[in-house]
Amino acid sequence: QVQLVESGGGLVQPGRSLRLSCAASGSIFTIYTMGWYRQAPGKQRELVASITSGGSTNYADSVKGRFTISRDNAENTVYLQMNSLKPEDTAVYYCNVHGSDLVAGGTSRNFEGWGEGTLVTVSS
Repeated sequence: QVQLVESGGGLVQPGRSLRLSCAASGSIFTIYTMGWYRQAPGKQRELVASITSGGSTNYADSVKGRFTISRDNAENTVYLQMNSLKPEDTAVYYCNVHGSDLVAGGTSRNFEGWGEGTLVTVSS
């Protein structure tokens, strides 16, 4: 099994910054894509940013120029640097990982993992 541990959420004033982290652990063979989703109260979950194993990134229009996604392949960790935070960024942020893990017998299989979510609240 693969476990995802998120950290970095909290309460912050508008204009300030936060950095979210998500570390994957377990019987990991390869991680292909890592990303961050968020869900605000009463709204659907949306993709915030993603990054491939080759370093290609994708951002939601609402966060371009303010958020930066990065990854540390050696530590199986993805980060989301959030600058110039706005009240509309308030949401539960979820880490998402696509990759290949190892199972009994030494075989591999594709997997998708989700973090439990970390709450980001932007308010005065």
